[in-house]
Amino acid sequence: MKLYKTSYQGNPNVGLYGFATDNYCLLAPEFPPEQVKKIEEALHVPAYQIRVANSSLLGALVTGNDTVLLIPSIVREDELFRLKQLKIPYHIISTKLTALGNNILCNNNGALVNRDYSADTKKIIRQALNVTLHPGEIADTTVPGSCVVHNKKAAVIHAFATQEQIKEVEDLLGVTCVKATANFGSPYLRSGVIANSFGMVIGENSTGIEIENIYEALGFLDQNE
Repeated sequence: MKLYKTSYQGNPNVGLYGFATDNYCLLAPEFPPEQVKKIEEALHVPAYQIRVANSSLLGALVTGNDTVLLIPSIVREDELFRLKQLKIPYHIISTKLTALGNNILCNNNGALVNRDYSADTKKIIRQALNVTLHPGEIADTTVPGSCVVHNKKAAVIHAFATQEQIKEVEDLLGVTCVKATANFGSPYLRSGVIANSFGMVIGENSTGIEIENIYEALGFLDQNE
């Protein structure tokens, strides 16, 4: 199974409560065990339940790539201890723009970040991820991380992204990029989808067409079942 359609306590914005790489998935503690198991089956990675800054909004607060997890400086010591137990490398980013998942779009190749980050913070992010970094926008928003879901092969992007913005994301991340929506028309894909190179979890309000578009765009039709 590469697809799981679900909600978080009745909220279809499942992407706000999880973050995944090709090595692991982080989920809010409130996900019940049966949901966690199905998410693990869809993404083909172990899922660990954790809070950041005593919040369940992991998808909004954290981001990263296969090298490192970026964590806002409002994280608690017990939460850092948990990450150390899980042997997940992390880097703490000190900034007032603490919603790193919303403000930073990144993978192993590049990062597009909120223009409002200071020059020093941009440098720290670039060095932590070890990638090329550009400040930029997607559609009419300054929070590029909220507008894109991607894996190593492909990405889906805000439905109102310009062709110039799409090209920048493709060049930076090294992926093909397709416009899409989730959860019955939301262009903020990060809130509606958790994905990696093996599968995806999508909000239950997503239509059949939306699911098909994202599933195909992220390359899952090309993989052998």
